[in-house]
Formats: sequence, structure tokens, C-alpha cells
Amino acid sequence: MKTYSAKPNEVEKKWVLIDAEDVVLGRLASTVANILRGKTKPQYTPHIDVGDHVVVINAEKVKLTGKKLSDKKFFWHTGFPGGIKERTMEQILGGRYPERVIQKAVERMMPRGPLGRAQLKKLRVYAGAEHPHEAQQPEVLDFAARNPKNKRSA
Repeated sequence: MKTYSAKPNEVEKKWVLIDAEDVVLGRLASTVANILRGKTKPQYTPHIDVGDHVVVINAEKVKLTGKKLSDKKFFWHTGFPGGIKERTMEQILGGRYPERVIQKAVERMMPRGPLGRAQLKKLRVYAGAEHPHEAQQPEVLDFAARNPKNKRSA
């Protein structure tokens, strides 16, 4: 038996549409990262980009378990003395760019390096239900129905 190794010109990339409404963030991010890397395909090859394009809609309606909405804080420093800043997950989701929550969660699950950055470029996240990728005919993935733990109502 020879081990199969995919070539870049043999890879066929599809488009996948996922609705993030009432879906748990970490479970969604891990599935999206696997699709972007190509781990859901039988011809997965670690050093070749075999993943699909992923479109996530309704990013502002994603849910978190426990008290993460109020307790999870993100810090950054402006570079000036006393310039430490913080923002809670609730402020980010209610703010100007709620889609960044999903983008950063998926980015932190991807490998660091040139291949991971190339795979991450295939992720498109939109805060609302509208997206401009209808021409690509994305295949709808019902993520909430896969497992009862994926959906959070409260």
C-alpha cells in the first residue's frame, strides 16, 4: 500500500454555509477550523491546502456557555504608560464588529505559519443573515442539528 498524498492541482474546493444563530462558539469554531484545514475530507494532506471555503452568517447571535459573556476579558496594551485596556466578550459581541469573535476563535485553532494563514483566508464571517456569496452556491451545513449540545437557547 502506498500512502496517498494530495497534489494542489487535484484538490477540489467547495463552499460551505453555516448559520451561527444560537450555536455555541467553541463548538462552531472547532468545526469551522477542521473544514478550513480539510480534515473532513478523505484526501487530507497536512502540508497541502485541501480545505473548503466557509461562510458563517449571523455571527452576532452566537452563544457562549456559563458566565463567559461577562467574565471573559481580552486585554491589549496601547504602548503608552498605563495603557492597558480590556474588553469583555459581551462588549465585543454588542459592538461594531461582532464577527471578530468567530474570526479570532477560529484563528486560534488554526496552525501558525504560512499554510495556516492561507487556509484562514478562506473564512468569511458576516454579522447578519446577508452574504454576497450566492454565486458560489454554498452547501448549507446544519451545524445546530448535528448534536443537541451545539445549540444553546438561553
